[in-house]
Amino acid sequence: MTARVRPLTLLLAGFLVLLGFSSAYAAPPPVPATLSGLTVAGQNLTGNLTLRPGQSTVDVDTASVTATIGGRPVKQLSLVKAATISRTTMLVIDTSGSMGATGMATVRAAVATFLRSVPADVKVGVLSFANTAGVDLQPTLDRTKVQATVNALRSSGETALFSGMTKAAAALGKAGDRSILLLSDGGETIVPRAQQAGAVKPVIAALSTSETRVEVVRFKTDETNDGVLQAFATAGGGSVARAENAAAVSAAFAAAAKALESQVRWAATAASPLAGPQPVVLRGTASGRPFSARATVDFGKGNLPSSPPPTSNTPTPSPTATTPRVGGAVLGNAGAGPHLPSTHVSLWLALAVLAMFLGLFGLVVAFVAPVFRSRRKERVSAIELYTAGGATIQQAAKQANPSVVSEQLVHLGDKMMAGRESTSRTMELMDRADLPWRAGEWFVLRCTAVLVGAVAFYLLLGNLGIFALLLGAVVGFAAPAVGLRFLARRRATKFESLLPDVLMLVATSLSTGFSLPQALDAVARDAAEPAAKEFSRALAETRIGADMPDALDHMALRMGSENLRWTVMAIRIQREVGGNLAETLRTTAKTLRERESLRRQVRALSAEGRLSAYILIALPIAIFLYSYFVNYDYVSLLWTGWMGRAMLAAGAIDMVVGIFWMRKVVQIEV
Repeated sequence: MTARVRPLTLLLAGFLVLLGFSSAYAAPPPVPATLSGLTVAGQNLTGNLTLRPGQSTVDVDTASVTATIGGRPVKQLSLVKAATISRTTMLVIDTSGSMGATGMATVRAAVATFLRSVPADVKVGVLSFANTAGVDLQPTLDRTKVQATVNALRSSGETALFSGMTKAAAALGKAGDRSILLLSDGGETIVPRAQQAGAVKPVIAALSTSETRVEVVRFKTDETNDGVLQAFATAGGGSVARAENAAAVSAAFAAAAKALESQVRWAATAASPLAGPQPVVLRGTASGRPFSARATVDFGKGNLPSSPPPTSNTPTPSPTATTPRVGGAVLGNAGAGPHLPSTHVSLWLALAVLAMFLGLFGLVVAFVAPVFRSRRKERVSAIELYTAGGATIQQAAKQANPSVVSEQLVHLGDKMMAGRESTSRTMELMDRADLPWRAGEWFVLRCTAVLVGAVAFYLLLGNLGIFALLLGAVVGFAAPAVGLRFLARRRATKFESLLPDVLMLVATSLSTGFSLPQALDAVARDAAEPAAKEFSRALAETRIGADMPDALDHMALRMGSENLRWTVMAIRIQREVGGNLAETLRTTAKTLRERESLRRQVRALSAEGRLSAYILIALPIAIFLYSYFVNYDYVSLLWTGWMGRAMLAAGAIDMVVGIFWMRKVVQIEV
């Protein structure tokens, strides 16, 4: 018994540690970051670091930032707020007929949100495109004028998207930090479709060479072209936000404004002379969240290090800004949140995983090892236990003594399970499945399963938050019960399949002159499992005073066998009125074989209906999981709005009703 308690304790402890780390020390989601405006002067490099934190503003923790050029740490690194540089953004708005009056109203509201959030030093311009493209307002700090220009836009005509992006990049010029906020469905209708693949390449090249950052807000229309919009965002080091409604459009515009507010200007000096294209990587934390930005810079033919003339737009590298290092490890910001040092986290997680592995391995060994232990070894070990003296007995007792914590857990489980109506049913199923567990052990196992399910679903479906934890807990709570019923049903089914052969063996033994106990003893010695073990238990009951029909009745109840109940009834009648018991058992065995043959025939005929039921049940679940991982934005509508949640609840109810309906249709009692 204790061989199973200790693994359960290890397994529970490991998952408690994992749960603690997932809640208290889980790594926060990284902040998307890009590098732009990179300028080389000798071995000195300057640029802009743009963070896209979403709906919040983040502050870069300067002490945590590290930089590498060409795979080597930089010699000097300094950062300043981006407000000290010239920043310009161009609102490029699709005003084609596909936008419609509703779309333009959404654009006006979104631009108002953007103007309220964008930093005051950022100049904002407006460019619209329909049949043609042109700048409606040159970049300005006058927010009222920008809003008035956008309010005057009307939708009509075709979509000159390529021309609009080219003119926007040219209108921004080549000075300071430049960005484009594009709102479109991505459908170009001026350039013929056959020529669009070639026409989009110069636009992408213009965005790449001008170092203009591109943030895209994608409108969903019949002309939507995700490939073109993604190409623009990739060329400009930005991202694509899918806007399915007015709230989503406003949120995307607000996120673009927060990205401008979170910008940082940085300067670094390479540790050694470099030449040719070199990778540049900046890493660090911003408001406790990690970020990593990468870019490639051409250092030319390898100029000697030189110091660029200081300007207001270029921070001078300072040795004091160099990131502190200890043994090559970066020292993080002390106020970056409740995160342990990475080495300590890795050590604790490794110990937790090791505890879980040992717990699972111990459970497997504890439950499987007795199956492979021969009866000869059991008899020999029993003899050695009583012949080797008191020392061996004491040593065995010492090994069998459980730890205090394990015993307390199981004792608590026994108290929780005591007095419940379901406890007797659970113990009956465990007896039928031949699982030698106590009620307390079963309780500990179910608690562990709940923790396992909650952590596993949170790791797989972290975007769902508390719903993922609840779903995992429900699955973990139900899985052990389902598994127990499956094991009990499988063993009972195997017993039923062996029963006709067992009855024939008993009838043959009776015909040769054996008594009923002798015939059952032959079954216990020669029959296959689980029949041999169950008849051995019945014979053991008779040896301590139970009547033979009563012992067989107990076995029928334990295995849930209706056929064995009929057999016991036949034995009782034969004892009362007399007759040939061997012939009665042969007739019973023949009847059981015919019933089994009819049951298998019915099962074969209903196989198509059961397969259809399985497919209809699994298909919506599989499509949901596939859509969750492939197109999250599409399927997330099911839990981001009240209508989606209502549809999800209605679908779940319909699924449950459908499962019970199809089960009744394909279930035929024989």
